[in-house]
Amino acid sequence: MQRSHAIGLLLAAALIWSTGGFLIKWVQWHPLAISGMRSAIGALFLLIVFRPRSFRLNRYLFGGAVAYAVCVTCFVAANKLTSAANAILLQYTAPAHVALFGYWFLGERPRRVDWLTLGAVFIGMLLFFLDDLTLAGFWGNVVALVSGAGFAWMALFLRKQKDADPIRSVILGNLLAAAVALPFMFGGPGPSPRGWLGLLLLGLFQVGTAYAFFTLAIRHVTALESMLIPAIEPILNPVWVLLFIGEKPGPMAIAGGVVIILAITLRGLEPWLVKRAQPSSLERLGPST
Repeated sequence: MQRSHAIGLLLAAALIWSTGGFLIKWVQWHPLAISGMRSAIGALFLLIVFRPRSFRLNRYLFGGAVAYAVCVTCFVAANKLTSAANAILLQYTAPAHVALFGYWFLGERPRRVDWLTLGAVFIGMLLFFLDDLTLAGFWGNVVALVSGAGFAWMALFLRKQKDADPIRSVILGNLLAAAVALPFMFGGPGPSPRGWLGLLLLGLFQVGTAYAFFTLAIRHVTALESMLIPAIEPILNPVWVLLFIGEKPGPMAIAGGVVIILAITLRGLEPWLVKRAQPSSLERLGPST
């Protein structure tokens, strides 16, 4: 797979992930029950599609599974305990974790362009959520930060398995998330038929398909790139709100979205721009004497 294809898969995963907020609101059920059922459906889908031969545990496979389960479970809980804006913004502290620990864990040293992109993404997100970010829901904010740490370490552990089969960590992580949520899934009334449709969409696409794309892509990009490129996810959420509810984003949100899109686009084009600049530099030097 070429690197450009991997970037395309990451963007596709971000697009699918961005439907999560809308679909979760569609399902009238306990948030942890929603998280558990979508993970159970996602695990079944991935088992059918990838048919892994074995689940011989090692620390990287198990670590990735635990990090994944923490990420998806805490994110749904955070949406219940704090605002959606707080939850998604604080989850996307994940690239900072990867930038700080990626070299120690993977030997992948962030370059200057990575730090610049990371700074631009954070500035864009702050602009985007400036009107909605609050200090209310303290414990929800804490849970969202834990979700961000889980997201980061999931990427680090999956990248560590780039020469193996990282999809096994995602499948096992979904099974762990479903097991944790069992008391909430069967401890009360279930969702409506419309809710089951939403759960199927969440499990098959928002979890199953999106994470399949993510695990295929992470073999061909760095762990930090796997965090920065999907950072368009938070700004896509309001697109669905605009289309289905008619709520228009404010000027600060538009400005933040533009900053994030430009930063990620330039980061993606950076290798191509450098490659094009090199021949021009050699031409200016002229033939050696």
